Amino acid sequence: MKIWMAGLIALASASAGFAQEAPLPDDQAAMKAHVLFLASDALRGREAGSAEYRIAAEYVAAQFFAAGLKPAGDAGSYIQKVPLVTYRAADKGDVVLTGAGAGPRTLVFGEDYVPGAVASAAQTALDAPVVFVGYGLVAPNYRRDDYAGVDVRGKIVALFAGAPNSFQSEERAHFQSVATKAVIAAQHGAVGVVVLTRGPLPGSGAGFDRPRTTWARANGTGETVGAPVLATLSATGAAKLFAGGATPWSDIVKSAADREAVFRAERLGVSMAVSLKTAFEPMSSGNVAGMLPGSDPKLAKEVVVLSAHLDHLGVGRPDAKGDTIYNGAEDNAVGIASLIEEAKRFKASGKRPRRSILFLAVTAEEKGLVGSEYFAKHPTVPISSIVADVNLDMPILSYAFEDMTVFGADRSTLGPIVAQAVGTLGVTMSPDPDPAQGIFVRSDHYRFVQQGVPSVFLWPGQKGPGKAATAEFFAHRYHQPADDLSQPIDWAQGIRFVDANYAIARAIADGDARPRWNKGDFFGLLYNGYGAK
Repeated sequence: MKIWMAGLIALASASAGFAQEAPLPDDQAAMKAHVLFLASDALRGREAGSAEYRIAAEYVAAQFFAAGLKPAGDAGSYIQKVPLVTYRAADKGDVVLTGAGAGPRTLVFGEDYVPGAVASAAQTALDAPVVFVGYGLVAPNYRRDDYAGVDVRGKIVALFAGAPNSFQSEERAHFQSVATKAVIAAQHGAVGVVVLTRGPLPGSGAGFDRPRTTWARANGTGETVGAPVLATLSATGAAKLFAGGATPWSDIVKSAADREAVFRAERLGVSMAVSLKTAFEPMSSGNVAGMLPGSDPKLAKEVVVLSAHLDHLGVGRPDAKGDTIYNGAEDNAVGIASLIEEAKRFKASGKRPRRSILFLAVTAEEKGLVGSEYFAKHPTVPISSIVADVNLDMPILSYAFEDMTVFGADRSTLGPIVAQAVGTLGVTMSPDPDPAQGIFVRSDHYRFVQQGVPSVFLWPGQKGPGKAATAEFFAHRYHQPADDLSQPIDWAQGIRFVDANYAIARAIADGDARPRWNKGDFFGLLYNGYGAK
């Protein structure tokens, strides 16, 4: 009750602050109203697992009901419960090297190593030979196999983070992830991963026990995908690891300065004994799911997902003004408002789509795309029935956009559909303006991609005033308390963004053909998508 009262007071204050503004058209006012509530101080940044996030989720569920959507969560509810767990290193662990003609050498915490946190086990104890595998990549389309010539079954692999700059940007973003490398290691039979660095450990290991979040299994631990990451080694720790290797560490360091370098995999002549403890703390959150049933007797069994994340960062360090609430107005209250208003468009049209459409507000995006991963692995509809995902995340609406950037448009037959839809607004589709950021793998749609579902992610583009406006947002507001309702948001542009997404969703849902990955597409083949050829 106290939280709701605080919300009413905050909203009353916000309304008073806008009393002198000219009235907005009804559609713009409706969109702004959603953001006024979701990004209010009363909701304290909507951190996943918090009481304020639960209020936000119930608000979205109520809006889905008002838009005529059917509950598509658990047991006749709009809410899909997502069991979350935070995990962290419970102590400094122990790392001991043996072999290479010397007695046991205990590595020094903070100087030589920091321990990993294993999401799937409270205690981890391994003792295995170590094999160096360079960057730990296997990429046949780039003629790259860093495991060539070695057998790592039952062994620990030591590798560098990163991937060659010559890889296509989205594919490089996939490969440079340590999580990807851990999966590759497990596929080759490795029992653990050690990450190498070329310098000292930041802060001498400070923050080694920071909490991480994943979704919880029935036993209260988390999900580990791939071989567990056991430790990160500094240059001094790596030098001790390579003391008995055929290639001196000094030579490895010189070569590693070039991400294009190809190393010869080799056994290092040492074994590593690792002992780790991981602490867990459960919490719960929820995705919000509403279904608009399709009208076509055959196509209605197929589902188009429209996704947006509801959570933000909560309460954190104060900024220069002393503000501690990370309201997340653009990131991603505006995306959720767009999702709600898009659902209302379908209701107002009086024409149901041929395919069914699932409107999905997910939790814990800011904690690593956790809510969308949980849904993609525990969907409330058969995963084989999901034909596409269109993701709405942080559309920057402070300027009149002249184009749209659609990440992933060139990877599937969704591309031409999207291009035609945005063309109805009189704007064009532009390529990724900053490929080095690897945006395609950094938002919730990617969890659907990993299940083989063709997906796209839309942003207002950077033509005209877009470049400066985007730069200003990232420099001064992104993941900062300043991402609040004091910033200039052009609600007319919000309606244009809804227009574009409604046209896209309508076209996908009413199209004769199911979306397919383009022939030979990297992600379509990688995840064995049902549309890949």
